[in-house]
Amino acid sequence: MPTLKELAKEQELLSGGHRLCAGCGASIAVRQVLLAAPKPLVVTSATGCLEVATTIFPYTAWEMPWMHSAFENAAATCSGIESAYESLKKQGRLPVDTKIYFITFGGDGGTYDIGLQSLSGAAERGHRMLYVCYNNQAYMNTGIQRSSATPKGGFTTTSPAGKVKPGKEQARKDLTEIMVAHNIPYVAQAVVGDWRDLTTKVQKALSKDGPSFINVLSPCRLGWGCAPEKTLQTGRIAVETCFWPLYEVDEGVHKLTYKPKEKKPIIEFLKLQDRFKHLLKAGNEALLAEIQEDIDKKWKKLLFLSGEKSE
Repeated sequence: MPTLKELAKEQELLSGGHRLCAGCGASIAVRQVLLAAPKPLVVTSATGCLEVATTIFPYTAWEMPWMHSAFENAAATCSGIESAYESLKKQGRLPVDTKIYFITFGGDGGTYDIGLQSLSGAAERGHRMLYVCYNNQAYMNTGIQRSSATPKGGFTTTSPAGKVKPGKEQARKDLTEIMVAHNIPYVAQAVVGDWRDLTTKVQKALSKDGPSFINVLSPCRLGWGCAPEKTLQTGRIAVETCFWPLYEVDEGVHKLTYKPKEKKPIIEFLKLQDRFKHLLKAGNEALLAEIQEDIDKKWKKLLFLSGEKSE
């Protein structure tokens, strides 16, 4: 488990001066991942806020080998680089004891939706790489459109809330458990707001001889409508309400890495964000109850999978 003192000694591999928003959850997550990761690193990124705002030509914020090719194939790009590295060792063009670590970053649009096929393929083939999804639950880079990670009731520009519909009508996809179903060595959920949990999971993931995946809930001050100075608080409340439980699946075994002492009602998370403010108005009580019931049901299932007593 890394300490703050140890992390503070590491070189910042995502430099300042990029164009990400103040309070951006993605930049916080990426900085912590890179600080915790063993070196040397090669990083690839999907198209999205992170890629666009950190590589405005002719500048780059990435202080290591980095590559972007397209929206849909960040995992395939990384798996190709990892395969080339293994080939060079077999050819004797790199020492066999050379160890390079490979990380891919993608938002929920480039992970849950557009890039799911390349992520699934890389996992099935067994490439030694970590895929980190900075999950801000919509296509924030192109205008705050809904994705399959957008939660039920969430307001986006393509699932607006009004007299006819109360925001997005469908439940969000459970990509974490989809990745568990690939039977890869390590899968986890983390959140911006708990650096120790995230950095510990990064080091576990990169110690595996195979694919790993971490889904990091990353509040977006623009798309979520939350104050930039409350990014970390918003992430923590997501955990305390069990909207976003912290857990890992290490070699197929589920384990909670944090269990709230007292589970808070989901309204405590919703009221921090403008994207849910319509749900707090009179007439939406039934939908609020439905959202709470769904969270309670999933939390109970996770407790069972993790061998914990049901509440």
